[in-house]
Amino acid sequence: MTNTNEQWSSKLGFIYATAGSAIGLGAIWKFPYIAGMSGGGAFFILFLLLTLFLGVPLLIGEYVLGRHTGKDAILTYKKLAPRSPYQLTGWLGVIACFLILSFYSVIGGWSLLYLGSSLTGQLSGLTLGESQNYFDNLIANPALALGAQLTFLLLAAFVVAKGIQKGIEKVSKWMIPSLLVLLVILAVYSLTLDGAAEGIRFLLYPDFSAIDGETVLFALGQSFFALSVGVSVMVTLSSYASKKQNLPASAMVLAVMNIFVALLAGLVIFPGVFTFGFTPEEGPTLIFAVLPAIFEQMAFGQLPLIAFFVLFLFAALSTAFSLLEIIVAAFVRGNQTKRKRASWIFAILVFIVGVPSALSYGLLSNLEIGERSFFDTVDYVTSNILMPLGALLICLMIPRKISKEILWQEFTSGSNAGKRLFALWFALIKYVVPLAICIVFIDQLFGLNLVTIIFG
Repeated sequence: MTNTNEQWSSKLGFIYATAGSAIGLGAIWKFPYIAGMSGGGAFFILFLLLTLFLGVPLLIGEYVLGRHTGKDAILTYKKLAPRSPYQLTGWLGVIACFLILSFYSVIGGWSLLYLGSSLTGQLSGLTLGESQNYFDNLIANPALALGAQLTFLLLAAFVVAKGIQKGIEKVSKWMIPSLLVLLVILAVYSLTLDGAAEGIRFLLYPDFSAIDGETVLFALGQSFFALSVGVSVMVTLSSYASKKQNLPASAMVLAVMNIFVALLAGLVIFPGVFTFGFTPEEGPTLIFAVLPAIFEQMAFGQLPLIAFFVLFLFAALSTAFSLLEIIVAAFVRGNQTKRKRASWIFAILVFIVGVPSALSYGLLSNLEIGERSFFDTVDYVTSNILMPLGALLICLMIPRKISKEILWQEFTSGSNAGKRLFALWFALIKYVVPLAICIVFIDQLFGLNLVTIIFG
């Protein structure tokens, strides 16, 4: 049992809430543009393999930690690894979630602005160049960028303030199915385009010669980002889970859903990219600058465009709920009387920290850190350094600080998992996952080209 007065109301409620955290902008915004810049099919195959063999074991590990202790991210590690460096893992996760939400809310704000623009017809009739100019001018406007970011965070705070069942779970139960239905409809629509075959080929046909150490690092970061692992988000969310919850099955369902959503997002975007002569290497602006121009050239283009930005807003909010919940839970410590105030206070603090990211494409466009904008720097540090580092610490801690008996009890509670499945998971979490993370890190830090050698 948890040390709070709340739990998810059902097994499905837990799935919806964790899916809301994972199936967000990581799959719909980030995956398509990173895949576009990283060779398409080779990146997708890497992402799939890393998700299944590294992400899922780590996800199960976070589930086990959270449900066993029934505590927030910070108290979980304090309880399990007192007076050891592993205690810092919880703080690392909360800080990373704070930073992720600070730039994530900027994109959430853009989704609000673009939903409004699509509803009012301001995106109608734009060529690619005009669409790019519209996007550049919109995000360079400090009042619009900051106002939209703040509005987005206040929406997230409103839901989190209502609590686990009445807030996050209640909203996720209708938001996640709606998101999936909209995504399927848009994917089917895109597959009717003339360039659909070329878009599918780009997304699914692997060219492994395009893989280097940075590609694997991006794929690893994306697999962790997409599953919300490495920063103890799932530790906190699973602290509200009952002992009847089947943790291994829940993790696999979430992973399959995430891969499926990433695939659908690629099928929505890349057929249009190739049909109308655009390039997939547009980067973070692919959704906002290119997609409106693509939809403009389709039949009934404004309707799917509006549907897409409704979908995009749902995806952004669903993940924002979980990121803010991790921060709030760490300071509420089970005292639900503090939840409302904490939700609003931390939303404002995240907004303040996120101001430089929101202004990275306007007033602070000249502020660069190592040739990256402030926005891109925060994204890179959290996705490719803090998340893998947090994941490494979790993998090192689990077999060293928790007995196999306790791990077995949590792994099998609510499931009929056998000893072979448990042994496979334990071997992956103890040896394979940390070794893979270390190889990628060393490859990047010292330029040893280990990944290139492995892939020939």
